[in-house]
Formats: sequence, C-alpha cells, structure tokens
Amino acid sequence: MAEPRYRAASKSSPVPMHFQVERDMRERILNGTWKPGQQLPGEMELCNLYGVSRTTVRQALAVLVDEGLIVRERGRGSFVRDLTITAGARGLTSFSDEMAARGMHAGARVLSIGLEPSTPEMAQRLRLAAGEALVVVRRVRYANDTPIGIQTAYLPAARFPELERADLNERSLYQYLEERYGVVPAEAVEIFSMTTISGQQAQLLQVGEGTCGFHVERLTFDEAKQPFEFVVSILRGDRYRVQLFLRASRRQR
Repeated sequence: MAEPRYRAASKSSPVPMHFQVERDMRERILNGTWKPGQQLPGEMELCNLYGVSRTTVRQALAVLVDEGLIVRERGRGSFVRDLTITAGARGLTSFSDEMAARGMHAGARVLSIGLEPSTPEMAQRLRLAAGEALVVVRRVRYANDTPIGIQTAYLPAARFPELERADLNERSLYQYLEERYGVVPAEAVEIFSMTTISGQQAQLLQVGEGTCGFHVERLTFDEAKQPFEFVVSILRGDRYRVQLFLRASRRQR
C-alpha cells in the first residue's frame, strides 16, 4: 500500500502552519503509516514535502517529542518512538521472563565472559575474600531485536565452576543457573540512578552520545539468603521506564 500523499501546509488557512504539519505527521504515526522505530524524513526533506520553513518543521517536531510520539537522536535524526518497556511492581524475574510477560522476544549477545579477580568492593557485596575469582558476563540485551541495555553480571567462580564456558547468547542466565547448579533467585535489591550513555555503550545501544539512561545495580540472593550475583545494567532511557504504585498507610488515611 502506497504511503499517503503529504498535505502541503496552506498559508491561507487560519490554522498555524506548524500545527498543520504536526497534525499530518501525528496521523501518519497513529495510523501506522510510520512504524515504531522508523526514521522520519530529514528536516530539509520535510520542508520540501510540506512546503514550509525549517523553523516550522522544528516547531512541529518539538511538539511530537513532547507528546512522546517521536524521539530525536543527536547526529542520527528523528524516529517514531517504539513501545516503551515499563517496569513496575513485579516478582524477581530474569530479563527474558520480564520481556516475555510483555509479549516481547528477549535476546542477548555476549560481549565477553571470563574470570576476573574480585575487587574489595565486589568481594564485600558477594561476601567473598578480596581477590577471589569471579565469573564476569557482559552482554547486550535486546527486546524484539532492539538493544535495550548492557548488563554486566558478577558471580562467584567457586560456586559456579566452568560457568565461563557457558554459551549465554540468547539464553536466560537465571534459567542456566537453575538447570546446571540448582541455584534459584529468591530476593534481590535494586537501585536505579540516572546516567548518560556515551562512547562504546552508546554505539552498542544505538543511541546518540550523551543520551540519558538508567544505571541499575542489582544484588541477588538465593533461598539461603546468600548473595550469588551482582549485576550492573545500563538501560536506554527512551526504551525503559519505571512505574511505581504507591499506597498510603492506614495511619495516613
């Protein structure tokens, strides 16, 4: 099916020109003409298509950004915003299970996996002796083939012998730990903070330099309350958000 023709903005209309452009672009997004993740025509091309100035196009784009319909990435252009993954009140699950619960296919690409000595800070978190060997797994995580985050997991090598040999591409780490070692996560503590994504991380996540994102630390415990995994994740701020449900205590009601 051919894409609908662009409606040139009319100077004689009482409707402001930037609103006319914005309205047509919004319709293309909402009716599916422009698909999630699709790159929009460049500013100059939009100027020619709608017969307006660059200032008018930028006004229209700014409104669509504010509405959350598009995202502008420095050096790359404007894109239709994809479905945002919302993390709210949930059980302790793997990334794979979290994506599956949202009807999305989870993927993974291992950047590196191997043994490293634990730093004093990491040893303290995992209740190990400083310098004790860790298995360190670095992966890019995907949802429907879109990179969502970079995860680095630290696990005690003595507890998980030969884990560094495992093929964790396209596989849940938690599922592997349960099947191979009988270890099941029982509870975890997560801390979210804001960060900027730059350098190699920006390239891996396909975002512009300096894009905002989440820095997430998770310490996971087994059923015996023993920590067995510490994970640092860098998540795209335009593809992931956190939603909390708050309830007043009885004393406050």
